Amino acid sequence: MKNNELEKEIQREIQLEAEKQKLEETVEIIKTEIINYVQKRKDITQYLVDARKKAVEEYRDDEDKLIEYFDHERFIREESFKTIDRKLRELTILQTAPYFGKVTFEETEIEEDDSIYIGRFGVTPQEAYEPVVVDWRAPIASLFYAGKLGEAEYDAPMGKIQVDIKGKRQFIIKKENLIGMFDSEIDVKDDILQMVLSKSAGEKLKDIIMTIQQEQDKLIRQPREKTIVVDGVAGSGKTTIALHRVAYLLYNYRKILQDKVLILGPNNIFMEYISTVLPSLGEIGVRQQTFTEFALDILELNNIMDFREYMEKIINKDEEFVKEILFKISEGFIKELDKFIEVLNEKYFKLTDLIFDNKVLVPNEAIKELFEYYKYMPLFRRSKKIKRILYSKIRDERDEKVRQIEKSYKESIAKLSEDERILEETGLMFQRKLKIREVIKKVMISKKSLEWLDNEEVIDLYNNLNGNKQLTVDDLAPILYLKVKLEGLKLEEEIKHLVIDEAQDYSLLQFIVIKELTKCNAFTIVGDKNQRILPLRGESPMLKLQEVMDNVEYFNLNKSYRSTKEIMEYANNYLQDEKIVPLVRSGEKVIEKDFKSKEEFVEEVHETIYKLRNEGLESIAVICKNLEETIKIASLIKENTGIKVLDREDIIYNKGEIVIPAYFAKGLEFDAAIIVNCENEKELKEDKLMYVMATRALHQLYVYNIQ
Repeated sequence: MKNNELEKEIQREIQLEAEKQKLEETVEIIKTEIINYVQKRKDITQYLVDARKKAVEEYRDDEDKLIEYFDHERFIREESFKTIDRKLRELTILQTAPYFGKVTFEETEIEEDDSIYIGRFGVTPQEAYEPVVVDWRAPIASLFYAGKLGEAEYDAPMGKIQVDIKGKRQFIIKKENLIGMFDSEIDVKDDILQMVLSKSAGEKLKDIIMTIQQEQDKLIRQPREKTIVVDGVAGSGKTTIALHRVAYLLYNYRKILQDKVLILGPNNIFMEYISTVLPSLGEIGVRQQTFTEFALDILELNNIMDFREYMEKIINKDEEFVKEILFKISEGFIKELDKFIEVLNEKYFKLTDLIFDNKVLVPNEAIKELFEYYKYMPLFRRSKKIKRILYSKIRDERDEKVRQIEKSYKESIAKLSEDERILEETGLMFQRKLKIREVIKKVMISKKSLEWLDNEEVIDLYNNLNGNKQLTVDDLAPILYLKVKLEGLKLEEEIKHLVIDEAQDYSLLQFIVIKELTKCNAFTIVGDKNQRILPLRGESPMLKLQEVMDNVEYFNLNKSYRSTKEIMEYANNYLQDEKIVPLVRSGEKVIEKDFKSKEEFVEEVHETIYKLRNEGLESIAVICKNLEETIKIASLIKENTGIKVLDREDIIYNKGEIVIPAYFAKGLEFDAAIIVNCENEKELKEDKLMYVMATRALHQLYVYNIQ
């Protein structure tokens, strides 16, 4: 037995030395590649300088040619530099930690062992055919994320390749040094995952390429043309999956998707929080907005109720406001809008004859036929088209009248003798001008008579329908819907893939409008139906998207990787349906306390924050139900703790201690959370706030009830 253990230990040391040697070789290759790319950049710069001098000499006397040359040169330079800069950035990142995993496998047909090293980016040296490091997004890298050893397959250009996975190894590499090495026959990532999850939360959401689980990897690598809808519990990695899917798709379909991906997130605090993930995966320039920003960019409105005021009214149960929301997000409201559009189509325009010079140029029956003929066009676009047609009829009539005047003038001149012409030509010319001016006047009168074809602004139509109330986020989708149906509105820029995060908060109409505006056929939609704190009747719209989109597939994620077992079991108390399956990472038990005096509560909070600081926890959130409680609690504890208040959407949160309303905390995570409950627990259970607040904590959770 001892000999076996000794033999294993010797083998382990030999393998460790071999891996250290491999790491040294890989780092050297990367350093050489960096030097090569720096030289490439210098060469391109020198080439451009030389070409510029030559062009200035050649086109010295032709300004247009010179401008054309510089425009072309700028394009070439930008494209070349973009490619080289991307590679240099990737290689620089890889230099300190070239890879994180290794898979040894045998292709079934070849029967020969092969190994690949997997990193954040790929490295293939100049003149080489095989990569030294395989990008985690490459199809073959999926073998690393497969659940177990043994038979597996991956996609290749010629089809699926069957393999037998012999071994997986994970590395911890820092500053070009091999710190740790793990082998596993079940799931190589478990050891590392536990280690990563046990750490404190960083300033912002991080990428998870080292610890992607099999069910997450399956979602990331779904086909490009598909719409995937992920309903995942808090901490299941939904957002991270969505962002890694974007990186995966851009890597594999860059020519199709570059600059054509849009991410819609819930609020600006959240957008800032996730902002470093894609750049860390080598992707920059992916547009990220909230739905409100997306809509306002198109509508150019500036009087929308802000997110904070909107959420406060909901959290504080403003009954009239909630009733209004429930109506505007209902399918019944969509039917109301459709009915409104139908009435406008039938009765909006009162058709009249087109009159020119007291003559019926186009009878209203003919105009009616035009409205029927162009029925496939939205109403207001149709009316503009018909107006252009009628304008052309007026123009034709005008031209005919002017031709007659010119003909009459020429005939009159022709009849005159030389002497008569000297006397009468000026008068005839004057008469000719007067007649043409009269025709133009009649043209203007006739065109003015077509003002009935002009339409009101869609926003004005909606405001009348809405009783001229202040607009909220729930009015943006209906306004956009009317603009799509009445004006044929569509997005100017092309979107080929669209990500919607926190999708449980979207109405069916929002999904319809996004689909109509973008004409996008592929979506990644992630959310948690249990985290919807907005009012809702019936099933979450994100789970009914087969009615709106094509090629939809639903996925459930019930396993949470964020919080300890104790925190997730506590959060489960607030779920009616599927319970969260926590990863077996134990921590401290959830502490729940009742306080009868403010003084007692303040002292406890102060002690708790002091204790958490001393334990090295960097992000601590005191989470309150609403803004009023946030400000009240902050004023009580600020003096002793120096805690900051996060009460606006435009505040950037890095780390430290904050007091925050629940709706701003959604989507974020903290090392420790202190939930302050000033109301009875039953009421909080009903609106799922406790589930949202509890699942923000990674390691420690405190629930303080003030009675």
